[in-house]
Amino acid sequence: MKHIHRQPLRTRAFTLLEMMIVLLIIALIIGSVAVMVGGIEKQAETVSAGAKIKQLQSALIAYKIANLVPPTQEQGLEALVTRPTAAPVPKRWSQLVKADALVDPWGRKFAYRNPGKHNNGGYDVLSFGQDGVENTDDDIGNW
Repeated sequence: MKHIHRQPLRTRAFTLLEMMIVLLIIALIIGSVAVMVGGIEKQAETVSAGAKIKQLQSALIAYKIANLVPPTQEQGLEALVTRPTAAPVPKRWSQLVKADALVDPWGRKFAYRNPGKHNNGGYDVLSFGQDGVENTDDDIGNW
């Protein structure tokens, strides 16, 4: 009887170079997803700021309907949260928004101007955007 010598089957393993290439591809995929998510997050913050400004505008309209005038510059948007004590003191006041509605997605208070720079004869409600600097391209307002 002849003995057939079989060589043991060698299991093929990944080389270090192949592992490094796979890890590099995974890192590139994760990096590109992170960049895309970051862009979506910025856009979401901008949309959120716009929605909050519309909410504040609705509350300011309700305030004006009840009191015949919008809050003064001195009273500010806080007049929608707490009853103003500065003249003209509203006769028919109720809380129209919660305090967190006065804060933009970047943690800063919305600005209020009465009279407005952009809305002549009206008022401006605005966020200075992510950079927090007025009169830059990322400002969001009711104009």
